Amino acid sequence: MVDKVKLLIDGAFVDAKGSQWRDVVNPATQDVLASVPMCGSDEVAQAVAAAKAAFPAWRATAIAERARVFLRLQALIREHMDELAATLTREQGKTLADAKGDVFRGLEVVEHACSIGTLQMGEFAENVAGGVDTYAIRQPLGVCAGITPFNFPAMIPLWMFPMACVAGNTFVLKPSEQDPLTPMKLAELAQQAGLPRGVLNVVHGGVEAVNAICDHPDIKAISFVGSVNVGRHVYERGTSNGKRVQAMLGAKNHAVVLPDANKEQTLNALVGAAFGAAGQRCMATSVVVLVGKAKEWIPDIVAKAKTLKVSAGCEPGADLGPVINRQALARIEKLIGQGIEQGATLELDGRKPVIAGYESGNFVAPTIFSAVKPGMAIYDEEIFGPVLCICEADSLDAAIALVNANPYGNGTALFTQSGAAARKFQHDIDVGQVGINVPIPVPVPIFSFTGSRGSKLGDLGPYGKEVIRFYTQTKTVTARWFDDDATAGPVNTTIALR
Repeated sequence: MVDKVKLLIDGAFVDAKGSQWRDVVNPATQDVLASVPMCGSDEVAQAVAAAKAAFPAWRATAIAERARVFLRLQALIREHMDELAATLTREQGKTLADAKGDVFRGLEVVEHACSIGTLQMGEFAENVAGGVDTYAIRQPLGVCAGITPFNFPAMIPLWMFPMACVAGNTFVLKPSEQDPLTPMKLAELAQQAGLPRGVLNVVHGGVEAVNAICDHPDIKAISFVGSVNVGRHVYERGTSNGKRVQAMLGAKNHAVVLPDANKEQTLNALVGAAFGAAGQRCMATSVVVLVGKAKEWIPDIVAKAKTLKVSAGCEPGADLGPVINRQALARIEKLIGQGIEQGATLELDGRKPVIAGYESGNFVAPTIFSAVKPGMAIYDEEIFGPVLCICEADSLDAAIALVNANPYGNGTALFTQSGAAARKFQHDIDVGQVGINVPIPVPVPIFSFTGSRGSKLGDLGPYGKEVIRFYTQTKTVTARWFDDDATAGPVNTTIALR
């Protein structure tokens, strides 16, 4: 019998009471690792009630003490890095190296949370009028919630609850039901770090749990990362209920390559960014735009992709593992078929690779199309698999126009040795995150994740300085103090301060 994944409610790991469960499956072997409950509104309400009860005391906790909890958490994450990565690999499919990267990028946000003392500072202006001072302070909202995707089961939860909680809020986390074991280990470490009971709560489930989070009147803000359709639903339902919502959605990230780019470094960057994590990254490079004579690089891109090893993530030397489930595999294979039917040139076919010892795994090897154009399904849709589309452009201006015409705005990159071309690109491109000779331009946590246009709903990012604004409300205080022997003066009926 497999283990049943527990809930975290009011500081205790408890069994779910519902009757609906879902298997957590190793995507490389189809082995069932655990059974996760599909919670309903009652269990979400219990988690929210615990978070609401914990809020007054946690809000009153000194900023330095809140920061110390997360200093201890970052130390525990480092101590358990190998265990976290192994769990992540088993349930999600990433290679061990990529799994460690997943944990580490989340760890960076935990470290940044420890600087809350400066992040949450307000503003002060003396003598804005005669004897009058005004100051602004940032105060926590209350109960906040996070809904996270399957592709980063460590990083995305660590983007959310540490920043929300260190700012004085309490939190309800709903991780992906496809790989909940890693988030639960992080929750265990948070409890060990000294996070008080009720400050962090974890529920599991699907549509019913998501809707309960969107509808609960005591939840003040929701952070979401995931698919476009679900994200739009969460944003519309949550905001209609008066909540703050930030939703990071889909992407179609283009890398533009000029002929003067450093060839070997560019090839390594493109292939790594396209096929790492089996292409299951919202920041994956899924389209390469070759400008001018750079179109001659197509055989080199194909040759470089052929050097990658496809295997279970736990295998030594594996460069990419399986995709998350059978449905994802079928969808990717369908889109590859549509690419052929719609006239793209299949340069490298990665369908149905034979992986010795893992014949039942959800594997797709690197797949490359050239002669791809807008209007083709493989260009218009986010494939979320190891499929790279190659387009061509006659000039940098034409490449910029192609990227800007795409509805998504998560990330883009330019490969060149020309400073003038790089400056033009970063100025003219209408995408939130830009890399110059960097293929996956996710900023470090001292900045904010800044995807834009169709890749984002809401105006603030999920970490960095922006997220402190998201998780706090600003209160302004205007004050005047009088000496005991001061004269009151006449009644003032105007709005001006004197």
